[in-house]
Amino acid sequence: MTGSDGPPCRVLVVDDQALVRAGFVALLGSDPALEVVGEAGDGAEAIEVAAATHPDVVVMDIRMPGMDGIEATRHLAATDDPPGVLVLTTFDLDEYVYAALRAGASGFLLKDTPPAELIAAVKVVAGGDALLAPGITRRLIADFARAAPRPADAAHPEALRFLTDRETEVLVEIARGLSNTEIAEKLFVGEATVKTHVGRILAKLNLSSRAQAVAVAYESGLVVPGEP
Repeated sequence: MTGSDGPPCRVLVVDDQALVRAGFVALLGSDPALEVVGEAGDGAEAIEVAAATHPDVVVMDIRMPGMDGIEATRHLAATDDPPGVLVLTTFDLDEYVYAALRAGASGFLLKDTPPAELIAAVKVVAGGDALLAPGITRRLIADFARAAPRPADAAHPEALRFLTDRETEVLVEIARGLSNTEIAEKLFVGEATVKTHVGRILAKLNLSSRAQAVAVAYESGLVVPGEP
């Protein structure tokens, strides 16, 4: 999806501040592996532009007037061919991270992230991996999973019994933040095999992204907060 071996990654930039949005558009457009195909100033506009441009990745602000980034992410995740959603947040908005993850966000970055890291993050999300910024640690996500009210549609431990032993192993490693490549190395299997397991896990648990799988792993107690 990115790089010289394929077409540029198609990106949609969503932020209610025009100057900030223009900066992201210019930055991302400067990388030959990325193509900015649209921009939007709120969640509702993001849904419309996404339907018209079919982006691979949406760079999404969380707090916007009207429809916010969480609701827009939920709508995008429910489409037939959902894009990856990279949510931008700040330290004082960390309480929104868990809600965005449950909505189907693929990754999170802080708004003060260096430009090169933002470009790299878009490529990671385009590749299908979940991404958490160094400042938004897995421990933080675990804390929210433990403290947040259990959503009505959350997977319960009973749902996990439909997973095979290997799929359960893969889910644990997803929750610990490992990429497909890292999981393959740890479990001594091929990366294609890991991708197959991930697809089956998402299908069996009725999830739209591996980031949601992280939430389920903590909510169900499969991975314990603070566990190595």
